[in-house]
Amino acid sequence: MVFKRLLGSMGVGGPAMDTVLDLATAVPGGSLTGEVRLTGGRADFDIEHITLELVARVEAESDGGEHEGALAFQRFQVGGGFRLAEAENRSVPFAVTLPWETPVTQLHGQGLGIALGVRTELGIAGAKYKGDLDPLAVGPLPAQEAILEAFGRLGFGFKSADLEYGRIGGTSQQLPFYQEIELTPAPQYAHQVSEIEVTFLANPSGLEVVLEADKRGGLFTSDHDALSRHVVSHEGVTHRDWNAVVGSWISQLLEAHTARTPYTPYGHGGDHATHTHKVDHGHRSGPGMGTVVAAGAAGLAVGVVGGMVAAEAVDEIGDFFEGDEGDEEGEEA
Repeated sequence: MVFKRLLGSMGVGGPAMDTVLDLATAVPGGSLTGEVRLTGGRADFDIEHITLELVARVEAESDGGEHEGALAFQRFQVGGGFRLAEAENRSVPFAVTLPWETPVTQLHGQGLGIALGVRTELGIAGAKYKGDLDPLAVGPLPAQEAILEAFGRLGFGFKSADLEYGRIGGTSQQLPFYQEIELTPAPQYAHQVSEIEVTFLANPSGLEVVLEADKRGGLFTSDHDALSRHVVSHEGVTHRDWNAVVGSWISQLLEAHTARTPYTPYGHGGDHATHTHKVDHGHRSGPGMGTVVAAGAAGLAVGVVGGMVAAEAVDEIGDFFEGDEGDEEGEEA
């Protein structure tokens, strides 16, 4: 991944920066390595800092309706404190650790419609100059992949994925947003549920898996949601019967909600995973926020057999990154 920016707004030929990442695909909680290649301009410049910024396209809901925009959610200072001489070439290597909750952007090489990028910022003469935003590909952790594949084998299909601003109560969520992967129901559940939304909140020891079922209402009942939370370990992923684990999650989610007892906790036994299950009639949301309506642009099938992302989803991602370029040169962050 490469991007360049000439800092011409400085009045003379400014430095050029070229950031190269070593890996084509990263993973949540994994290392992101590469180097920032600097080329000196027509004069000497003091480089005060070199900072990498992770940026995501996030949806939010307010009284004025739905909005989406770029949100910088992590910054890493990777260098600085030196003078870049005129026409000098210098490489600054870096190695940073991605947040464990970094969104997954692809599964089996197929994009999920998530816009995630990296941008480099130079601090020169008290000002901050930002480079172009370029996409960052993030694959799933083994447990995330196993769970999504189990949904696929059980007959669920991929509908869309998005990032929603806000927090899920009762979890250890760290980032100011969370990822929802929306699945169409398997035929045997189609009469009960319109979709299932999956959120992974990873941490060093494992995953919190939050499931939300948008349930179908009956003749005298309105549609309502069920929400559950499960905890699984990163260890022993290949030795678990994920079809059985995920199948039990779905059954518990739908059966427990029929009692319509708000937020009733109960335990779940078994050797495959540790479960903390809670059921709620409400949606996930941030403080003072409602549930953001998901964007349903993608058509990738989750599971062993992959599909293709819809063209409009690809266009939206391209517009996000292209629209961000060229308008921040010389601006302070």
